[in-house]
Amino acid sequence: MSAGPFRLAILISGRGSNMIAIARACLAGSIPARVAVVISDRADAAGLAGAAALGIETATVLQPQGGGGSAFERSLAGALQKHQPDMIALAGFMRILTGRFVDHYLGRMLNIHPSLLPAYRGLHTHARVLAAGDTEHGASVHFVTAELDAGPVVLQSRVAVQPGDSEATLSARVQATEHIIYPRVLGWCAQRRLAWREGAAWLDGRRLDAPMVEDFRAAGHH
Repeated sequence: MSAGPFRLAILISGRGSNMIAIARACLAGSIPARVAVVISDRADAAGLAGAAALGIETATVLQPQGGGGSAFERSLAGALQKHQPDMIALAGFMRILTGRFVDHYLGRMLNIHPSLLPAYRGLHTHARVLAAGDTEHGASVHFVTAELDAGPVVLQSRVAVQPGDSEATLSARVQATEHIIYPRVLGWCAQRRLAWREGAAWLDGRRLDAPMVEDFRAAGHH
């Protein structure tokens, strides 16, 4: 671990709304951490300007021309190494990382996924929830392991699926909760309350056999 404040690196591919929520929580002091760097795999990611506007260093790591995924991951590892992060947060980062890369950072990389894992791994979660007629939905903050969206879940938000919800309205309701639960989990990391041990998430010295849940289904949470 580096000396000084807890250092976060955030990986994005798009507008980075979770990254902005995390960065603002750090700047406000509600997370005892600082965002050392925001890295995008796309030069046109809107989140890069958002991070720069908050005074955060940014970097872009692109797929090398003709180079395979391993060349990309070497570049990404180099960019991370430069900033020595204590924790890496994937925030709408759309690349699937290899098992070898993930294993190198095992226990130091978190992701947020817009479903109540283990349900609905992968893409298009909101559409799939609506198609299934589910009554609740949410988001999951989990440790990243080699299997996609399958690492131990730390904290989940639960929202009600409303009659008449569209993909857009449901997505917006879930995303509002993401901006609360992701900074919270990173705060637990920075306070050294959350740890990775023996392939599991441990909070306050106790193994989490089931995720913590924050329930947004009640009135008052929109």
